[in-house]
Order: sequence, then structure tokens, then C-alpha cells
Amino acid sequence: MSDNQNLLAEQRRALILDEVRRRGGVRVNELTRKLGVSDMTVRRDLDALARQGVLEKVHGGAVPVMEASTHEPGFEAKSGLEPTAKEDIARTAASLVAPGTAIALSGGTTTYALAHHLLDVPDLTVVTNSVRVADVFHSAQRTSGQRQGAATVVLTGGVRTPSDSLVGPVADQAIGALHFDVLFLGVHGISLEAGLSTPNLAEAETNRRLVQSARRVVVVADHTKWGTVGLSSFASLSQVDTLVTDAGLAAEARVEISEHVNRIVVTGELPTPGEADDASAAADTDSDSADIDDSEARADI
Repeated sequence: MSDNQNLLAEQRRALILDEVRRRGGVRVNELTRKLGVSDMTVRRDLDALARQGVLEKVHGGAVPVMEASTHEPGFEAKSGLEPTAKEDIARTAASLVAPGTAIALSGGTTTYALAHHLLDVPDLTVVTNSVRVADVFHSAQRTSGQRQGAATVVLTGGVRTPSDSLVGPVADQAIGALHFDVLFLGVHGISLEAGLSTPNLAEAETNRRLVQSARRVVVVADHTKWGTVGLSSFASLSQVDTLVTDAGLAAEARVEISEHVNRIVVTGELPTPGEADDASAAADTDSDSADIDDSEARADI
């Protein structure tokens, strides 16, 4: 209890949200006892979480927001959710990228954050269906000029979604003709039953093509995505090589995910000796990595 008193506001709110989702609702007095803080602090936290749209305040407590499986928030709305976690995830994911490789970035606010951390990685080829991600690289070139080692960016065509991704037959055809070393994939939701899902049917098909064209799949998703299910599934957990997430992901969820995903990387936590070796191996991988067989690739990331 005393440990909880020293939590940062964002950490405390992550615990509150996890409790609300796990139990289907909580009372203010239960949270004050659990966290060892005042009623006023808990109510401020609930107000903040309600403004983010991730829970609903009721008399004496809070309950989860029950969104339709077809609800798709816009890019700006999603940008305001879990910004610190997304930034930490992006920084960690960027450390997995070796110079000279071909990578793909899907649409999403976490992959958008990741793009900023990749600007200094030399000689990348970046395939993306995200207008926002492409603009990160193009803006950097406009500001600093065409410098040696700058990324080559391939932006697919397609129909624009509310989250500024390009989807549909044009995007699918472009992606299907390409092959890249690693896909960094943002998701709307993750669950054991539904796997990776999105509320947009066209985006689901485009994401399937991205997964099929990648030698390795790295999902970048904060803890709030766990348990969320969109209208259409596009990949199972077993198709994911690595999940990069934040410390807000509950221990029970980590155990369940680890039964299907090869590796879970949690930001802010020290890697095990084996994971440290894997990260070093990934950093040493050069553009000849396409010659590595699949079992070795999964060990790297």
C-alpha cells in the first residue's frame, strides 16, 4: 500500500483503468484503500480518464466504456491517449532497428512516434501506408535537406481512414508486391480470442497484407489495447514475433500473451540476459539479414 502512495499520476491511472476493465467497475472508496490516496486524488484521476474516453464515471465510482466494435477514433483523438507510454514504446522499438534494413510501419499514433526515433538510423527503406508516418520523414528532409543515409520512403496509395492510414485495393496491391525485414504494427485491439483486430474492414485486409509481406512482425501497443476487440481480426497472436508494450500491462496478461508470442519487451524493465543478447544480435544485423532463416530471425526480435 505504501508503494502505491509514491506512484506517478499516470502510473496510478493505469492501475485504476486496469482495475476497472478487469472487474467491470470499481467504487471510489475501494480505489482509495487500494492505492492509499485520498478520495479527491481518485476523483481527479477518474475525471482525467473519463476525459480520455477510456472509462465512464458513475455515482460513487467508474465503469468501462463499452464502444461499438466498429467505432474508429480519429488520429488526433488517439494521440491524446497514453502519450508517455507510446513514447517509451517507440524509443524501445527503435532500438530493434538495424541500419540498412527494409522495414514497414503501419498506421497509428505509436508507429508515428516510432518514426521520429528512426530519423537518425542510416540507410533505411521504409514502407508505410500511413500519411502521418511518411510526413515525418519527408518533413525531416525538407528541414535538413537530402543527407547521406537518409531513409528511402515508399508510401502506398489507397483510401484514407479516420486514423490517416491508406487502405483498400491499391494499398493491398502495392504491399503485396514488396518484402521487408521487419513490420512494426500498431493495433486497435489485442485479445486471446480475436488476436489483432481493427474496426475498419478495409484496414484489416491491408494489415493482413503487411503481415504476409514481413519476415518478422513487431507489435507496438500500450497496455490499454489488451482486451479491446474491433470488428475484424487480421492476425493471430501466434503470427506476432515480438510485442513491445509498457509496464501497465498486467502480469496475468503477460503470462497469457507469452504462451503465443515469442517475446514480450516491456519498456522501463531490465531485460533478462537472454533478451539482452537478442537485442545486441539485432543491432548487429546488416542488410544481408535476408539470408538468415526464420528460426534465427525470431530469436533476434
